Amino acid sequence: MKHDQGSGPQTTASHFLDGLLEVGIDYLFCNMGTDHAPIIEELAARRRLGVKSPTVIRCPHESTAAHMAGGYALVTGRGQGVLVHVDVGTANASMAMHNLLRSRIPVLLMAGKAPFTSAGELLGSRDTYVHFVQEPFDQGSLVRPYVKWEWTLPSGAVVKETLRRAHAVMHSAPQGPAYLMLPRETLTERWEPAQVRAYGVNQFGPARESGADPEVVARIADRLEQAEHPILVTAYAGRCSGASEAIEALAAYAGIRVFEPNMVNNISHEGPNFCGAAPDRHLARADVAFMVDVDVPWFPRDVAFNPDTHWVQIDVDVLKQDSPMWSFPANERVQARSARVLEQVLRELQRRADGGLARRAQARNAAIAQEREARIRAARSKAEMPGEIGQINTHYLFAQLARHLDDRDIIMNEAVRNAGIMAMHIPRPIPGTMVRVGGGGLGASGGMALGAKLAAPDAMVVQVVGDGSFYFNNPNSVFAVSRQQKLPILTVVLDNGGWSAVKQSTLRVYPDGDAQGQDWFEAELPEGVEYAKIAEAFGALGETVADPAALPEAIQRCVAAVRNGRSALLHVAITRI
Repeated sequence: MKHDQGSGPQTTASHFLDGLLEVGIDYLFCNMGTDHAPIIEELAARRRLGVKSPTVIRCPHESTAAHMAGGYALVTGRGQGVLVHVDVGTANASMAMHNLLRSRIPVLLMAGKAPFTSAGELLGSRDTYVHFVQEPFDQGSLVRPYVKWEWTLPSGAVVKETLRRAHAVMHSAPQGPAYLMLPRETLTERWEPAQVRAYGVNQFGPARESGADPEVVARIADRLEQAEHPILVTAYAGRCSGASEAIEALAAYAGIRVFEPNMVNNISHEGPNFCGAAPDRHLARADVAFMVDVDVPWFPRDVAFNPDTHWVQIDVDVLKQDSPMWSFPANERVQARSARVLEQVLRELQRRADGGLARRAQARNAAIAQEREARIRAARSKAEMPGEIGQINTHYLFAQLARHLDDRDIIMNEAVRNAGIMAMHIPRPIPGTMVRVGGGGLGASGGMALGAKLAAPDAMVVQVVGDGSFYFNNPNSVFAVSRQQKLPILTVVLDNGGWSAVKQSTLRVYPDGDAQGQDWFEAELPEGVEYAKIAEAFGALGETVADPAALPEAIQRCVAAVRNGRSALLHVAITRI
C-alpha cells in the first residue's frame, strides 16, 4: 500500500486524520479493534513519514476514554475524539455518552462498523469471526438517546465535510456529544486530495450564543426593582465564561441570595451573596426567583412554594429538549447565554439607578452576610469532630484535604452522598474547579480527572469517589492510563461499606418498611477490600487510613507524591452506611 502524503491518492483513513486536525481534534482517546486496521496503518505510515496526526491516548476501557475526552473538553472548551470498537465498544461507551450529554460537554464518539463485504470484494472485507457477529440492525441506537447527531460515513469523498458537521453540532449550544460510524471498507478507499474538500470554521462553525431581547431585559429589571426576597439558583454556570462573575455582580447590586443545588460546575463560592446549596426554605418566601443554568434546582416533593413567585429561567436549553418531562416553573423563559443576559439586566438596573432598590438591596445584603457567617461557623464546628477509628468524619476529612489544595486545583466530584459536605469545606473561589457530571452514570470521575490533568498539567487534579462508585470507574484502566501517559492524579476513596444512595432512596420511599426493620438494603459491599493495592499495582502510592489521628499525615504524603509526578490513592474508612 502506498503512503505518500505529497501527491497521489490517499486513503479515506488518511483524509480522516487530516480532517480531525482541521477541526481542532488533537487527541484521539482510543480503545482499538479489528475495524480500525486502516486507521492504525495510516497512523504508522504518517509516523514513519513525519506527518502530523492526532495524538493517540490508549485506554484499556471505553468508559475511561470517553470520560477522559470529556474532562479535556471541560477544561479547554474544545471537544476531542473517542475511537471505539464497533457495537461492543459503543455499548461500553454509552453510559459515558449519557453523562456527557447531561453535562453539555462536546465529544465526538467514533466507532467502526463490521465490514459489509465477506468474500474479499473490497479491501477490508470480513476476515475474522467477530466480523460476522458484531453487526446489529441499528448500531446507532446504542447511543442515539445520548447524542445530538449520529451518522455513518458513506464515502471518503465527504469525510472532511462530515467531521466539520459533527464538530459544529457538538459545539453548538447546548453542547453535547456526537456519534460517527466508520465502515472498514470505506476507510480503505483512495481519494485524490482535490476530491476531498476541506470545510473551514469561518463558514461552517458552530452556532454562537447571544443575549436577550431588550424588552425581556426590561421586564426582568422591573420585577427586580419591586422584589422583597429575590433568589437565584444555578448548577453549572461555572461552565459559562463570565457567568459566575455576572451572578456575583447582579446579586450584590440587587441583594439576591445565590444557591447552587445539585452542583455540576461550580460558580465562585466566596462571593458575599453565595448562600450554599439548598434554596429550599427560601422558596416559600421568594417573590422573584432566577433559575440560571440548572437542570434540577430542587426536589418538588420536599419543598413548599410561594404560588406568586415570578420565575425567570435563563439557559441555553430552557425546554430541556432531551428530557421527556421537566417539572419546574418558569414565567419568563430566556434561551440565551446566561452571562450575557445577567450583564444586560445589571446594566439596565444601573441605568435606572433606583434609590429604593439600592436601600432594599443593602438591607438584604446585610442579612445575607449574617447568614453566611453563621453557615461558615456551623461548617467549621462540624469539621472539629474527627470521628472514631473505622468511621472518620467526612467533615473533618474534607477540611483536612482543603489545607493542601490551591485555588486552581481541580476536583472531580463523585462523592455522591458526601458531595454536599465536600463543597462545604473546600473553598472554591474560581469557577469550574469543582465538577461532577450532570448525568446519573457512576464511574466518570477517574477518566474526567485524567482528561483534566492532560488539559491543565500545572494543576493538581483530585478524584473524590465513593467506594461504590470506585468499582464503576474501572480503576485498573484509569491507573493504567495515568502511568502510561504520565498523568498523576490524587484519588480519594470514601469507604462507607456500600451504596449509601441505594439505602437512603429506600428509606425515603419506605421509611418504616421491612428493609428498615431488618437493616437490609441490598447495598453492602465486601468488607476488607484493600483499594490502595489497585493503585500500587500501577506504581502509584497507596495509603489506607482508618484512624482519624493518622489522616493529616497520610493526606500530606499523597499530595506530595502527586505534586512530584506520581499518582496516589487515599483509601479512607468513613462513617458507615
